[in-house]
Amino acid sequence: MAILRFLRRLLPYLLLLLIVAICGGIIWFNMFRDKMIKNYFATMQQPALAVSTITVDPAKWTPNIEAIGSANASEGVNLTVQVAGIVQKIAFKANQRIKQGDLLVQLDDSIEQADLAAAKADATLQEVNYKRAQTLRTQGVGAISNVDTTRAAMESAQAQVAKLQATLDQKRLVAPFSGTIGIPQIDIGQYLTPGDVVATLQNLDTMRVDFTVPEQSLSRLKIGQPVQVGFTSDKFEFSGKIIGIDPRIDPTTRLVSVRAQVQNPDRKLNPGQFVQIRVDLPVENNIIALPQTTVVTSLYGDYVFVVRPEKPKQEAAASTPAEADAKPDEDKQADAKQADRLAVQQVFVKLGRRTRDLVEVTSGLSDGDVVVTAGQNRLTQGAHVVVDNTINPADAPNQQ
Repeated sequence: MAILRFLRRLLPYLLLLLIVAICGGIIWFNMFRDKMIKNYFATMQQPALAVSTITVDPAKWTPNIEAIGSANASEGVNLTVQVAGIVQKIAFKANQRIKQGDLLVQLDDSIEQADLAAAKADATLQEVNYKRAQTLRTQGVGAISNVDTTRAAMESAQAQVAKLQATLDQKRLVAPFSGTIGIPQIDIGQYLTPGDVVATLQNLDTMRVDFTVPEQSLSRLKIGQPVQVGFTSDKFEFSGKIIGIDPRIDPTTRLVSVRAQVQNPDRKLNPGQFVQIRVDLPVENNIIALPQTTVVTSLYGDYVFVVRPEKPKQEAAASTPAEADAKPDEDKQADAKQADRLAVQQVFVKLGRRTRDLVEVTSGLSDGDVVVTAGQNRLTQGAHVVVDNTINPADAPNQQ
């Protein structure tokens, strides 16, 4: 009975002790779990990120000047008539190839034809009178003044014929040069006055391209410099050369007007069309040029990510070769495995000229450096990477 009473008095203490032990165990377990999770994430190796790369290799650089402009025909004119009249004949169709001297429009010239016939008859008569006067003068029965009078009358009649023939020719509109004629803007029977536009005639075989460049580029331009022209900045279909540089700089825009002559054998280039221009400059050697996608711009400057083998952690701790040789084999194997991994480093660079999709790097990189071309937005200093050049922006066909 005494033992039972003792156990009854001890039971609350035992229950309290049990509760304290359970609570302590739960608290210890939670603390242990949090510590293990923290250690796991602290030592967890981040997966390597896939990037594409390009190896720095100084090569030839073809700098150029890019601009925009408009195309015009080397020979282009709005055709008009010189004299008034009614359209009698239209001898061309829209977009027809015309040769120089071809008849385009014939105005009604019936009155001029009659006047010309009368003038020719009068000129013939005056010529006969002049010859008769000469014959009489040689026979000694005619006066010298009669010869002079008939000669003057003959020359006046011939001048009248030439005048009427010129007026008759003005009733005919002919092509001043070879080219492609546009849509007729007249109709048969329409009354035309001088200055009325009949159609436009353009020589599309050779085109003029007018564009402007900044004043800083004026010193790099010269007559005869090659020019590439296209409808987009990534495809230049036409080639030509500079034929004119305006010596005056526009004080408002600080731009220089330039004119180039471009061959247009297939007549794909039309007057008034918007075009992209690229002026090729002399080739330079030993220039580091990278795709512009490799450069990251920040508030601290421009930088690139360079891929290099990861430096083993124990390498810094080993101060002498003897200490490095004394490391356990497990550490050596870990260092070798770690050395096979690749990491990226931020390298700040100075940039120079830009052309198309390339940018010149003047300092910060050296020959043989492996630079990331895509995937920089996920990278940080020291991040592990794996190189995958299956799809590489540096392999684009428009790169130099």
